[in-house]
Amino acid sequence: MVLYARKPTNPSRTCKARGSDLRVSFKNTRETAMAIRGLPLKRAQRFLQDVIDHKQAVPFHRFNGSIGRTGMAKQSGKVSARWPEKSCRFLLDLLMNAESNAALKNLDGDKLFIEWIQVNAAQKQRRRTYRAHGRINPFMSNPCNIELMLTEADEAVARPEDAEGTKKTKKVSKKKQARERMRSGMTVGE
Repeated sequence: MVLYARKPTNPSRTCKARGSDLRVSFKNTRETAMAIRGLPLKRAQRFLQDVIDHKQAVPFHRFNGSIGRTGMAKQSGKVSARWPEKSCRFLLDLLMNAESNAALKNLDGDKLFIEWIQVNAAQKQRRRTYRAHGRINPFMSNPCNIELMLTEADEAVARPEDAEGTKKTKKVSKKKQARERMRSGMTVGE
């Protein structure tokens, strides 16, 4: 059995999927995975398909050196974004695998969301490139390992109400009340 980096919070309502030594860019896949973390399954699949079709872009947060700027990045509040198609295809395949694992456990596919996803760098694969004057330099690839967990969302619970049937009101401190009075131009005696 393969060990995952994290245990599921509710194993009976969680399904897992993983891929090891996938020949796809680690940095691009990490940024794409962070873009879909926490999304419902169907929405994540639609987002990845939109990235492949260049309708949406993946914002780059950490590995954004020499990443071009694009107007599509404004949707996420960033300026640099890309359309890593190969990473999206690998993640789509992994989500499809997790979805079939969920069907095997009789989980509702419409309530699934990506609870956790992690991308780690795998061992580099070695090739060589030939340079001038008979020299040889390394030509390495940067594969990755991907793990994810899908969890069935709980039912929405209404906010608890007071005994008399009204919603609880939030307490406001005296200090905050004084600050609000100052902003509105009121004094204490009014």
